[in-house]
Amino acid sequence: MSWPGGQPASAGRVEPAWNDVRHWMRPGTLQLQSLPPLALYIHLPWCLKKCPYCDFNSHEWTATAAPGEALPEAAYLEALRADLAASLPLIWGRTVHSVFIGGGTPSLFSPAAIDQLLGDVRAMLRLEADAEVTLEANPGTFEKDRFHAFREAGVTRLSIGVQSFNDTHLKALGRVHDRDQAEAAVEEAARAFDTFNLDLMYALPGQTLADCEADVRTALSFAPPHISIYHLTLEPNTWFAKYPPTLPPEDEAWDMLDRITELTAGAGLQRYEVSAYARNGHRCWHNLNYWQFGDYLGIGAGAHSKLSFAHRVVRAVRVREPRLYMERAVAGNAAVSADEVPRKELPFEFMLNALRLRDGFTLQQFMERSGLPLSSIEPALTRAAQQGLVERDAARVWPTARGFDFLSDLQGLFLPD
Repeated sequence: MSWPGGQPASAGRVEPAWNDVRHWMRPGTLQLQSLPPLALYIHLPWCLKKCPYCDFNSHEWTATAAPGEALPEAAYLEALRADLAASLPLIWGRTVHSVFIGGGTPSLFSPAAIDQLLGDVRAMLRLEADAEVTLEANPGTFEKDRFHAFREAGVTRLSIGVQSFNDTHLKALGRVHDRDQAEAAVEEAARAFDTFNLDLMYALPGQTLADCEADVRTALSFAPPHISIYHLTLEPNTWFAKYPPTLPPEDEAWDMLDRITELTAGAGLQRYEVSAYARNGHRCWHNLNYWQFGDYLGIGAGAHSKLSFAHRVVRAVRVREPRLYMERAVAGNAAVSADEVPRKELPFEFMLNALRLRDGFTLQQFMERSGLPLSSIEPALTRAAQQGLVERDAARVWPTARGFDFLSDLQGLFLPD
């Protein structure tokens, strides 16, 4: 469905509002015996500079603001409150286990604004007492004691977008920080937080295997509890897609990934997801919930949601442009679409997430979270096993090393005919 509001779809028929819980609770073909864990995603869309590889819904504040105009923290917080209030009927009575504040660059917002935001969340939602609360931060917005102030505001986990410790590569990526700022930010995060994540990228323009190893060794020297390491890809509708840089050959990128896996394992970090490495007790609960096909409510400009009901799984999207989002959210109509995931697409949707995990998924989990019988995936599982892409026992399915390396091929086996 796409609207605003409950406008007529055709003569004599009115589309239900996106937050009409009665519409989503009506009878259907799926049978979900229980609802999965619920997380909250909050999108803060502004950044100092749009990176040429970035396809997220992020907007340069300096490019859209009048000279000297301040970030509209108060207006945006008001919009988020209204968005969350309008969403409550869809999640009434459910407990939220994690909060992830992403962007953009959320650390552009002041600690006082983050404190207010999390106060609003606690006032409106049933938030688990020990809920994981992650904030994405950019070393280019780092100031002394700023990270500690975020901790005081209620953030429990920081995710720092370092990407590289090499000034040449940072410049090629369009980052606004340099190596010194990156190291200072990681040092401060280690002092302020019991757990934090460090984001890196590899296969960068002009990067060699030795360069990649130097980046990883520098990252590991800070003893991070969690590292996320992503292969640079040229995404559609980005500057790099229009003006592609020269990237390392694919075989060199594979060598980099092998070295990354060796170095992180040697430092005591386990590769528990395709791009995520963590020490015991420091896996990202919020992202695990995504990968295990859990539910999440997304508020903020361009945010996505996935919510389960007794007989269907629904995906919703908020309006992307920040100023229009603020107008629409305050009016109680921030969503631009909300659609039931077709029954035939649910196996692929589930596998697109669950097969990213080293431990895979349980068969019970698939049935509970998709509302489908095992017969809906049995033929594809058999093909995957025959091709050496998965292993299984009576209770669980997990990707093999080959399945991890050829993840897209493995996931593609579950596409609907």
